[in-house]
Amino acid sequence: MIILAIDPGFDKLGYAFFKFNKGPNKTYKFLSSGLIKSKSTDKIEQRLYFIYKNLSSLIDKIHPNLIVMEQIFFLKNKKTIVQVSQAQGIILLLSAEYKIEIKFITPLQIKQAITGYGFSDKKSVQKMLSLTEKIPPVKEDDETDAIACGLAYCYLN
Repeated sequence: MIILAIDPGFDKLGYAFFKFNKGPNKTYKFLSSGLIKSKSTDKIEQRLYFIYKNLSSLIDKIHPNLIVMEQIFFLKNKKTIVQVSQAQGIILLLSAEYKIEIKFITPLQIKQAITGYGFSDKKSVQKMLSLTEKIPPVKEDDETDAIACGLAYCYLN
C-alpha cells in the first residue's frame, strides 16, 4: 500500500509518501516528501485551488491507497486555524473525490511514536528521523511533520 502523509497547512502544506506492508512481516519504506507553498499575495480561493491542483497532481502521479493527516489539535492564532481548516477541507474533498480512505493522527501520537515522548520539540523529532530511519534532514518543519506523520502511522499499525 502507498501512504500519503500530510501536515495540513495554508502557506505551506507538507507531504510524504511511504510504501507500507501491513501484517506479520510489517515493512515500510520512505519514498519521497515535499512542500506545497501557496503565494501569500494570491486571494484565499486561489491559494486553496493551488493546494487542490498540486495535491491532485501528486495523487494522479503516485496513486496512494491511504491518506494519513495530522489532526488539528490546537493553534494559538485564530486566523491560522481557519486557514488550516480550509486546507484540511481540500484534503477531505480529494479523499472523497479519489475514493481514498483517510486516517487522522494527533501531534501527541506522532511525537510519542517517533521520540517516545509526546511533548518533544520539532528538533527532537527531526533528530530521531535522521538517526533511526536515516531520513535526511529537510529545511522546512512542515515537510518534517508530514514525514513524521507517515512514519508514526507505519509504527502504530
